[in-house]
Amino acid sequence: MGKFGDRLRAFSTNRWLVFVAAMWLQSMAGIGYLFGAISPVVKAALGYNQRQVAALGVAKDLGDSVGFFAGSLSAVLPSWAMLLIGAAQNFLGYGWLWLIVTRQAPALPLWIMCVLIFVGTNGETYFNTTALVTCIQNFPKSRGPIVGIMKGFAGLSSAILTQLYAVMHTPDHATLVFMVAVGPSLVAIGLMLIIRPVGGHRQVRPSDKNSFLFIYTICLLLASYLVGVMLVQDFMELSDNMVNFLTLILFILLILPIAIPVTLTLSSKTQHPTEEALLSEPSKGETSTSQEKEDQPEVILSEVEEEKPKDIDSLPPSERRKRIAELQTKLVQAAARGGVRIRRRPHRGENFTLMQALVKADFWLIWFSLLLGSGSGLTVIDNLGQMSQSVGFEDAHIFVSLISIWNFLGRVGGGYFSEIIVREHTYPRHVALAIAQILMAAGHFLFAMAWPGTMYIGTFLVGLGYGAHWAIVPAAVSELFGVKHFGAMYNFLTVANPAGSLVFSGLIASNLYDSEAEKQAQQHHMTALQSPRLLHNMGLLADGPLKCEGSVCFFVSSLIMSAFCVVGAGLSLIIVQRTKRVYAHLYRSVRT
Repeated sequence: MGKFGDRLRAFSTNRWLVFVAAMWLQSMAGIGYLFGAISPVVKAALGYNQRQVAALGVAKDLGDSVGFFAGSLSAVLPSWAMLLIGAAQNFLGYGWLWLIVTRQAPALPLWIMCVLIFVGTNGETYFNTTALVTCIQNFPKSRGPIVGIMKGFAGLSSAILTQLYAVMHTPDHATLVFMVAVGPSLVAIGLMLIIRPVGGHRQVRPSDKNSFLFIYTICLLLASYLVGVMLVQDFMELSDNMVNFLTLILFILLILPIAIPVTLTLSSKTQHPTEEALLSEPSKGETSTSQEKEDQPEVILSEVEEEKPKDIDSLPPSERRKRIAELQTKLVQAAARGGVRIRRRPHRGENFTLMQALVKADFWLIWFSLLLGSGSGLTVIDNLGQMSQSVGFEDAHIFVSLISIWNFLGRVGGGYFSEIIVREHTYPRHVALAIAQILMAAGHFLFAMAWPGTMYIGTFLVGLGYGAHWAIVPAAVSELFGVKHFGAMYNFLTVANPAGSLVFSGLIASNLYDSEAEKQAQQHHMTALQSPRLLHNMGLLADGPLKCEGSVCFFVSSLIMSAFCVVGAGLSLIIVQRTKRVYAHLYRSVRT
């Protein structure tokens, strides 16, 4: 019994158990990506036009991106309290929305509806913050894979919730809103005592590489399986039993990662402190830039850059550090005599505060590139319901699910391939982002053309490129501006998402859509004067919100977004040119 108790305690404090639980939480936390399927339900129930739907979309984007409050509370509250707050906000916002959509509560003014959407979606920031901060603390030497996988599973949420909705076999589309209100909240409450820091830095094992490989395999299997299921359900009429069976396989794939902490617990042996230290030492191939920085002085005085000889950068690392240390000593002595005033001004690759980063051109280039790329991608995600319906697809759920899967692969793949670029080629990570933005430009162009099959291809390209932004940009910012104040900088970067959505969706796409819808309504009215019975039979005289039909609805807006993605790719290449020397310095030791 004593041995079983020890095993149970070891299992409950295993960092891989926390990681798997955080994956499950994130698989329900990306509720914002389901807005494209929810918005037609809200639009039909409340009689909104596209401008009003776009306003709700911007409120959703703000709730999803403004995480300053969650970030601040994470420093003072335990993980369980953070998850409880997020669950309460999610249930309140989307629960009330469900009551309104099902007419169990009276309709509210648009601005209050925006507040409800903001509050409900903002609960996601508590889930994300808790999962990311906890897992980074437990896996301090594997931040890249951790962030990519965590953000990837958040992007998979809409596909999972949509599949759960299919299992319910109900024609009531408002049920999807109810699932968004209840599902994430229940999962967060169920896992809130598991997701916590467990001293993961003491649990580094040689088997970690194989464990991450297993997780990546599960990710690829999940994405492939979901794509296959969604396409089969779209092109074939499946029986209820078959849908239930397919969903059961989905849950088995989601549960499979629990095998890692179970296996580690059953096969683990108590380690002596000396053996723990040896296991925690990185291998030669895992030399990181942080280790190199630990051997350097924590602060490199800005005057060193002005006073050092030009040939000092060509010296071997150990000799260069020695020469810089000698020069800094002389400067400090001069400052003590009053001969020079020492200023502490960080350089790229060192720790910046948010205010110091805001005066750097590179930071703003990254921000505007993110705004153009992710903002246009988010506009597609928010308007997928109307985009698919305008070109003749009755069910938007398939495209919402598919873009969720491509978003997932973009995040996992973007982090993986950009890591190869920086570690094996010592080249800036933004090369991968420029490629992703070109793919998005092609996707927007295909949406504009509306050729047969382009909805599927465009969804693939835009989803893949959008997801890559959120694996590449956070990693790049942590490399160029340090990790000490990364939380504040990351939260500032996320504001680019709703800002881009406000421009592309709130000002461009929605206005052009409603303009075309009004033109079509006028044409229908003129035709109604000549043949009212025919149009009544076609349903064109029915009361309801304006509806646009045909490729013209999003033609101009898609071309505009395609052009701005090309501009974003240009900004990314400028960042590459400006930071080549920085990356060559940061990853020089890794390549050698």
